[in-house]
Amino acid sequence: MTEPTGPPPGSAHGGALAERLNWLRAAVLGANDGIVSTAGLVVGVAGATGDRSSLLTAGLAGLLAGSLSMAAGEYVSVSTQRDSEKAALAVEKRELRERPEAELAELTGLLEERGLSRDVAREAAVQLTERDALRAHARVELGIDPDVLTDPWHAAWASFLAFTAGALLPLLAIVLPPADWRLPVTVGSVLLALVCTGWSSARLGEAAPRRAVVRNVGGGVLAMGVTYAVGSLLGAAGV
Repeated sequence: MTEPTGPPPGSAHGGALAERLNWLRAAVLGANDGIVSTAGLVVGVAGATGDRSSLLTAGLAGLLAGSLSMAAGEYVSVSTQRDSEKAALAVEKRELRERPEAELAELTGLLEERGLSRDVAREAAVQLTERDALRAHARVELGIDPDVLTDPWHAAWASFLAFTAGALLPLLAIVLPPADWRLPVTVGSVLLALVCTGWSSARLGEAAPRRAVVRNVGGGVLAMGVTYAVGSLLGAAGV
């Protein structure tokens, strides 16, 4: 009885699943950035003044500036990555046209490195080349799926929405409660949210949740503590 030589069931979707997990983890980290940066901003302003309109203005300004900055940065970064992928595919297409035998030998060697015997690797390389040479080399050699190139607009909108969602929590927490409850509600809700984002990012990255949560909460506490102290000093000085 021969062993099946094809990929295990469900493995065809492994790349798509990994891609979705990467996007989800990026969304969690984007929301975390929105929580920490906006919380630090509004808590710092709260240290200087208790005026609700000032807190709302500062929070909205921080939310918009942060979300737009995240979106622009992600767009530029992913656009660069997409350009690099297109350039690599263009080079591969030219090499396949100009020296097909060398490219076939290269693909054979790459499949051998993945554990196939010489004869099986050669046969697989021939079949993959006959079916779609560019797609075979893109996936095996470059690690690129030519049908699913990274989308900079998708990345930009995802970053914008993730940061905005995270930033809304401290903004609403600082402006909605009565004056005496603003700081306790904000600090408590932010710490709870940081526990959730720290745990989620660790689980998605298959890391230890406890250490990630401690780092996340510690960073949030430090950010809020420092900005509140600075705001209090400026407020006391009448700046």
